[in-house]
Amino acid sequence: MAEPIRAGILGATGAVGQRFIQVLANHPWFEITSLAASEKSVGKKYKNAANWRLDEKLPDNIADMEIVPVDPAKVDADVVFSALPASLAKNVEADFAKEGFAVASNASANRMEKDIPLVVPEVNADHLGLIEVQQDNRGWDGYIITNPNCSTIMLVATLKPLMKFGIQNVNVATMQAISGAGYEGVPSMAILDNIIPYIGNEEEKMETEPLKLLGEFNGSEIINADFKLSAACNRVPVMDGHTETVWVTMRDNPTPAQVRDEFLNFNPHLGDLPSEPEKVLIVRDEPDRPQPRLDRNMGNGMSISVGRIREGIRYVLMGHNTIRGAAGASVLNAELLHKQGKL
Repeated sequence: MAEPIRAGILGATGAVGQRFIQVLANHPWFEITSLAASEKSVGKKYKNAANWRLDEKLPDNIADMEIVPVDPAKVDADVVFSALPASLAKNVEADFAKEGFAVASNASANRMEKDIPLVVPEVNADHLGLIEVQQDNRGWDGYIITNPNCSTIMLVATLKPLMKFGIQNVNVATMQAISGAGYEGVPSMAILDNIIPYIGNEEEKMETEPLKLLGEFNGSEIINADFKLSAACNRVPVMDGHTETVWVTMRDNPTPAQVRDEFLNFNPHLGDLPSEPEKVLIVRDEPDRPQPRLDRNMGNGMSISVGRIREGIRYVLMGHNTIRGAAGASVLNAELLHKQGKL
């Protein structure tokens, strides 16, 4: 059996950091060897530094690990998973890449850099070719790859099989779970009995990231996809699971039945990756599905459920925002790196 790949988590005590621990705890390829967090946590055992909020038990071996600084000299790992705030991620991730680390980032800071891959494995695995461009440009021994915004991941996974019909325009309205803002992110008095029709910078991310993700890598850069996209993002009183209503105009004007078939038959041939679900897209034919409470954990939280496919074309999608939309996405990216011999 091959030696496990040593994995570090940056921002390990936060909400996404905890999901990284959950996803990696029993991973067949990766072994958690370093947990890094802010100075106030350094030197403490993880169980004393983090307020564990997931419904699965904190693994005993993780509970007793000592928190180290977010410093390349202090982190013992081959790959680091970044759950850092965007305000810190841009420079810190670069510091790790300079020192030879592979950085799989969930943070938004580096996503739109021209030479940094923004990847959803089922959508644009070939964009990992940008790694060599990045290393040549920057003189780094390591590299950074990123996954998109949580809502973007679910949206582009459904748009990918529709690209063959010539997408011209996409409108999307999101209903996003409160866990996306972190445990302290939305006060209960603000969200209970309420919907908040604004999430800072979310619409801007959703209107730009899909064009890069669905663009073409020409060997040196990404040529963005050529369609228009408009987003309206809302925070709703749901714990986990982002729901989106999508309207797509396409050159070939496919029928709902054709769109349903494309969703049903979508197969990116990544079944050898441990985190890849059996079905990336699960089609629900019931008139009132998908629903977060019923569908968010499909495929261990990595599947995206799609339903209400109607003339227009209009449909509803839903996925788990902190698994498929965050930690699980970064881990899947790292699995793809390993499969391609880049890790």
